[in-house]
Amino acid sequence: MTLAKLSYYAFDVGTVLAFIGFLLLVVHTTLLAVRRRPAFATALAGAGSGHTTATAVLPPGDGGSLNTTAGGIGQVFIWASTILLAIGLIVRAYLVGRGPWGNLYEFSVAFAFGVMAGYLYLGRRYPIRAIAFLPIGVAVFLLGYAFTLPQDISPLVPALDNPPLLTIHVAMAMISYGIFAVSFGAAVGYLIQGRENRVSWLPPAKVLDEVAYRAVIIGFPIFATLIILGSWWASIAWGRYWGWDPKETSALVTWLIYAVYLHARSQRGWAGRPAALILVIGFAAVLFTYLGGNLFFGGLHSYSGL
Repeated sequence: MTLAKLSYYAFDVGTVLAFIGFLLLVVHTTLLAVRRRPAFATALAGAGSGHTTATAVLPPGDGGSLNTTAGGIGQVFIWASTILLAIGLIVRAYLVGRGPWGNLYEFSVAFAFGVMAGYLYLGRRYPIRAIAFLPIGVAVFLLGYAFTLPQDISPLVPALDNPPLLTIHVAMAMISYGIFAVSFGAAVGYLIQGRENRVSWLPPAKVLDEVAYRAVIIGFPIFATLIILGSWWASIAWGRYWGWDPKETSALVTWLIYAVYLHARSQRGWAGRPAALILVIGFAAVLFTYLGGNLFFGGLHSYSGL
């Protein structure tokens, strides 16, 4: 088996495992909803002074009372898929001599890997398996979409022919986009849960709010560095730092949305539901930035390979 085939097989099997894991996580959440197990907030009510307190007292993972066999097996599938995607990306990076994200196919796989890795990282600290199907669903969509794109290894277009900058710049996009997907899942969970903890099978609103905030705190400076590094690269490739290219503009708008979220969350009238809505809009902007410059508009960032 050639290394190129090994990378394709790793991507293919990883995609199948991610899809199975996603289905199992959907079953997990459905079972929790049907059984209407007690909420974490109720279980912790006796530890506080009549209201839900800091989330740091929560154990990592879902906790025994909010776990299912389907959820546990689904988690194993997600871990296996993430490892296989990582192997495929490493092999492809070795073959091409740069970060394996020189076209839309490669970046779609890397984006999906970033989403799953971001979920697994935060999931080890916070009990968020009940909403795992949201970010993992995004990853499965990305992997499915990648199958519709040209998969051949091809030389970089002239403007991208800077392997060190390509590797670092797009790696930052992969990490920040992936972590923003987790903040999106937590925000949707918060909108369903409400400040009053209406839904017994979801993590408490305080947990969901903290997961969303922690994710943005991690992703926001990485995304800001991505924009700065991209401007430097643009000056090398095109002789100017900023040109209001569609993808440049949408990336700036995306960064501003998350900046607004960080400010809004600290304001009394904007904390909670309004801040969660901003995160949903922010991730829509992430997806538009990911696809818009390649598919919907022309511009210097149209490197989809289509």
